[in-house]
Amino acid sequence: MNDEAVSTSRDGDVLRVVLDRPDRRNSLSHRMIDDLVTVLTAAASDDSLRAIAITGAGGDFCTGADWVATNSGGQRPRTGDLVRRVPHTAHRVIELVATIQLPVICTVRGWAVGLGCNLALAADFTIADADATFWEPFLSRGFSPDSGATWLLPRLAGVTRARRMLLLGEKVSGTQAADWGLIHDAVPAGELDAAADELLARLANGPTVALGLAKQAIVYSQHATLTQSMNQELSNLELSCRTGDFKEGLAAFRERRDPDFRGR
Repeated sequence: MNDEAVSTSRDGDVLRVVLDRPDRRNSLSHRMIDDLVTVLTAAASDDSLRAIAITGAGGDFCTGADWVATNSGGQRPRTGDLVRRVPHTAHRVIELVATIQLPVICTVRGWAVGLGCNLALAADFTIADADATFWEPFLSRGFSPDSGATWLLPRLAGVTRARRMLLLGEKVSGTQAADWGLIHDAVPAGELDAAADELLARLANGPTVALGLAKQAIVYSQHATLTQSMNQELSNLELSCRTGDFKEGLAAFRERRDPDFRGR
């Protein structure tokens, strides 16, 4: 194990991803971001998976991109370096989490900062320690927000609260983040893992294809009209009605029992 790791493991049909750099509060180096892109890209085409869980090692989730290491080499990057590179790295991580047709759950304790905060906000469900801290410190560092912050925050919490976090740099606790609708739930620290695992099991046992299509439709609707969204729903309905899980859902309804979805 090196000191800049994204660790992965299989737990049945669940992919567990750990940001494993606790001595730096899981700040993401270039290599870790590249590894996240690779892991999530592979997961997107893995038919054996039914859910993804992302967490941080140690006492924090992720304190964002490691800007100290990035800017300590002494050699100034070429003009346009960020414009060329970031769409394929940090921004690609956010896109993959938001669009992959598998449910993604983040478990947050400690700090979720910058890119780490946006990673948690892009997930389908984030459960946090009530005392966790969500922070977008971009402007306090002298540069403008990235990694989806200006898209995610207004849609999840409203423009006024987005301004508080992005322009004023206000820190938000796990409890406040849940109250604002930024995340799914906040729980006492001792209950965090159990709450996340319960939700993860529920999603992993769901109708995986229909879940993925519903997630895709929600993302699509953010920039579509009502008619366009309903047309997208119709196409997705046509696909989901051809799955084995659809047949199982109907059978369970007729037989008045809980469905046994297989993700197919």
